[in-house]
Amino acid sequence: MSRVSTATVDEVAVVAAPDPFWNRERRLGVGITVIGLLATFVFGALAESKTARFTLSADASGAALSINGQVGTILFGLFTVAVGVIMLTGKARSWQTLLLCLGILAFVLSFLCWQVAGKFMPLVDTLDGSLEYALPLILGALAGVLGERSGVVNVAIEGQFLMGAFGAALVGTLATSVWAGLVSAMVGGLIIAAMLAVLAIRYLVDQVVVGIVLNLFALGITGFLYERLMQPNALKYNQPPKMPEWKIPGLAEIPVIGPVLFHTNLLVWLALILVPVIHFALKNTRWGLRTRAVGEHPTAADTVGVRVRGLRYVNVLLGGLVAGAGGAYFTLVSTGAFNKNMTAGAGFIALAALIFGRWTPFGALGAALFFGFAQKLAYYLSVAGSPVPNQFLNMLPYIATIVAVAGLVGRVRAPAADGVPYVKS
Repeated sequence: MSRVSTATVDEVAVVAAPDPFWNRERRLGVGITVIGLLATFVFGALAESKTARFTLSADASGAALSINGQVGTILFGLFTVAVGVIMLTGKARSWQTLLLCLGILAFVLSFLCWQVAGKFMPLVDTLDGSLEYALPLILGALAGVLGERSGVVNVAIEGQFLMGAFGAALVGTLATSVWAGLVSAMVGGLIIAAMLAVLAIRYLVDQVVVGIVLNLFALGITGFLYERLMQPNALKYNQPPKMPEWKIPGLAEIPVIGPVLFHTNLLVWLALILVPVIHFALKNTRWGLRTRAVGEHPTAADTVGVRVRGLRYVNVLLGGLVAGAGGAYFTLVSTGAFNKNMTAGAGFIALAALIFGRWTPFGALGAALFFGFAQKLAYYLSVAGSPVPNQFLNMLPYIATIVAVAGLVGRVRAPAADGVPYVKS
């Protein structure tokens, strides 16, 4: 009879490492508490004891909310402090994101009560302006989503904006057609995207480096052509037509959102339509499945027959078309003419919106609206005669970018193959 040997396996108790006291939640709690104290005692002391009006009309009538400026500043500041204290306890981890958003919202409201005391803030105009400022950021962030979900880092969004803006101004002026200008803007973005695709995918150049180089290339060539061609004869080369605004009867009469969403230009509708379309395509189509597979594990995708490089080429070029349309905003919607470096870093803010939005179309939309609101707020406060110097107000969008990426994003994971050149074995 054979002897059956048995082996005893000692159970090894796995003890989870204790959570450090100064974890991310408590660090954010300290930050929220500090800005809450700043709002309560500094903003509260500076605020005037006058009524702050937030209106639905373009004037001081029809107030949706009226509150004593100093009282509102202090109350919202104290609410911010309370949120920070709750986060400091470390017992609300499951509610961390919600508490963080509430704390920042309360701080913004405290700041607004201080600034609007004795004045009024038109909410519809603020929403409309926020969406308009966010428009190129939405399109730029969507271009980033298309490229980075397939593994190509698109730092060249700024260059695509510039080439798009230049092409829209030049061709739109020569053809006296806003639609010719829009198509040319998309072609301008496509040119930069094609250069990015060839250098990054075919020649395996570092994608971040080539993106920065292409931004400088676009800045240089558009600046040179502006000085030699547009500036000496602006009437002939730099007077593009303005993109018309269209009104949808009935829908445009809806309070608050009607004038914002249904009485606007084509680019706004294009951006807002592209968000759900790209989201659906990434989640529910063969192209989307292959894009996500190439962005996460290109070798595995290659083994099942996916043309990794070909798909990356297609996505980067599509992103260039979308970002080029975003560049058309600067000359066909915003200023009505091209100027050197007129995008002023908007491409990098779009890249931050992409990261803040966790590489998703709807996340990018929300982040872009956040940055657009910061830009509109800076403009409104400078016009309203804020005691804050204009130089600091102009910094608001960039400060919001830093705060969002450094403090709000937390632990996010980019696509695993993002920025990694693919070499077929």
